[in-house]
Amino acid sequence: MEISGLVEITTYDELREVVPEPLAHAADKTRKELHELDKQWLAASPFCLISTSAADGSCDVSPKGDPAGFTLVLDDSTIAIPERAGNRRVDGFTNIVSNPHVGLIYLIPGRGDTLRINGRARIVKDAPFFDEMIVKGNRPQLALLVEIEEIFHHCSKAFLRSKVWQPETWELDAVPSRAKIAKALDRPNDDLAELETYYGPNYEAGIYNVKY
Repeated sequence: MEISGLVEITTYDELREVVPEPLAHAADKTRKELHELDKQWLAASPFCLISTSAADGSCDVSPKGDPAGFTLVLDDSTIAIPERAGNRRVDGFTNIVSNPHVGLIYLIPGRGDTLRINGRARIVKDAPFFDEMIVKGNRPQLALLVEIEEIFHHCSKAFLRSKVWQPETWELDAVPSRAKIAKALDRPNDDLAELETYYGPNYEAGIYNVKY
């Protein structure tokens, strides 16, 4: 794609001409093991984003969510995340098969700061700790085991700029409903009324009843 007037950065040195080296407290804040404060954060977080990349460089970011504390701390450098059944794409897991490196961001609703974890992941289909991951009778069929290589807390600037936690800025009707999007993009042959029913209240009621 040709864009008139585009000035591209292609080297590290060019990047650093625009963005100076980080301050010491930012550069040195990464750790390899969980602090007690990190464990408290994980215990309070109901949601995270997991980024992965396949061996060919193709990327994916997948949201994961369960009741707060869904991520198990196995030791000071290992965590486990349950995988609930969904649309069966398993894009992130497909990437991990060829490239185990993962990046995670943990959120706490209402908080602008986040917890970031980078590490190496393994896909497991059973382990004794699966029994601790049961929610509403649903025992996960898979879990992600992450060996931490880097962990640190990130400031709230992005959340402050976006005002994402401020309900007065929310515009839920700014785009069509999930059912209408599915009808237009994913399931054109399905009846819209049936899709509205599918994605209605019963959708949430049945999310732990799904199996692969």
